[in-house]
Amino acid sequence: MYGTVMIVRTKDAVGSIAEAGRKWVAERGHSAGHVDQWVMKADDGRMVMAVRFESKDAYLKLADDPSQDEWWRTVVQPHLDGEPEWIDGEWETL
Repeated sequence: MYGTVMIVRTKDAVGSIAEAGRKWVAERGHSAGHVDQWVMKADDGRMVMAVRFESKDAYLKLADDPSQDEWWRTVVQPHLDGEPEWIDGEWETL
């Protein structure tokens, strides 16, 4: 599995972003190779979101999709306070 972790401060409640993520999963997740996602509100006020995909190819295909960029800019980015830190890589089950 392949995926990304986003670390960022938010302007709004983490629940707003989580709800947008659930809606995205319902509408597009299966066709995008989405496996699962997790959201954490850290004690220091940051949000950490991890999203996993079936493969790196599926992840990169979504990342290159202009409609995904539009969704990100109009639905998620307005809730964020600054630019997120992204960490991409392979996931292993322990």
